[in-house]
Amino acid sequence: MHYCSNCGSEVNPGATFCGNCGSPVKDKVPAPSAQESAGSLTFDVVTREQLNMVKVGLVNSSFRYEAGAMHYMKGNLELEASVPGIGKFLKSMVTKEKIIKPIISGTGTIFLEPSFGEFTILNLQNDEWILDQGAYYASEMKIEIGAFTNKAISALFSGEKWFQTVVAGTGKVVIVSAGPLEEIELSSEKLVVDGRFAVARTSGVELSVNKAAKGIFSSIVSGEGLVNTFSGTGKVLIAPVENYFNTLISVVRDIHFKVSQPSSG
Repeated sequence: MHYCSNCGSEVNPGATFCGNCGSPVKDKVPAPSAQESAGSLTFDVVTREQLNMVKVGLVNSSFRYEAGAMHYMKGNLELEASVPGIGKFLKSMVTKEKIIKPIISGTGTIFLEPSFGEFTILNLQNDEWILDQGAYYASEMKIEIGAFTNKAISALFSGEKWFQTVVAGTGKVVIVSAGPLEEIELSSEKLVVDGRFAVARTSGVELSVNKAAKGIFSSIVSGEGLVNTFSGTGKVLIAPVENYFNTLISVVRDIHFKVSQPSSG
């Protein structure tokens, strides 16, 4: 095992900085040998009674997940929920993600909480994705989690807030969305989205906020105001349509809100 010289936390093999305090690793930790890396991990999405669940299979391995998402588990498994260092604490504060991300280790099967939402497994290959707030659900241990700062105007009007969660490295990440995802690939192009249904984008794609039409008068006449514009080269994952159950929930919630409003008379 290798430990951070700053905070004393264990450092993952191959890491360039400490996952607990964010300090650079002075002597890069060597990758594990074939014998040491004999463990395995699998993520699968299963459906039970119209609800989706993430099934995790571990063989001498570990993974981290969003706090409160564990449903049940079977096997020789241990759950660890340590208090994070100041680096992770600050990242969680700015991204509005939960501060503690528990870790389950060992050999066995874990089911995460059932949801009406849609789960998508991203397979990162030494790349970086910027996630919408609340999209992160689970990941392999070798995936590094950080924070991305949006430009001031984009944070103010895009609905994505000032900071977003970043996942980077090589491995699997599970994200959750209100509907099935559609992947759009950009090659020095622009994608204009009227609404907040872009769930994730690669780091080569920039987000900006623009008027839908040139000129204030044109924007008023067109009926469109500000739109989110993604530009550059990379991929954007969008959920343009919520699935049936989330749509039904939204309709019922809207009806309840209107009924509960006091009359003006």
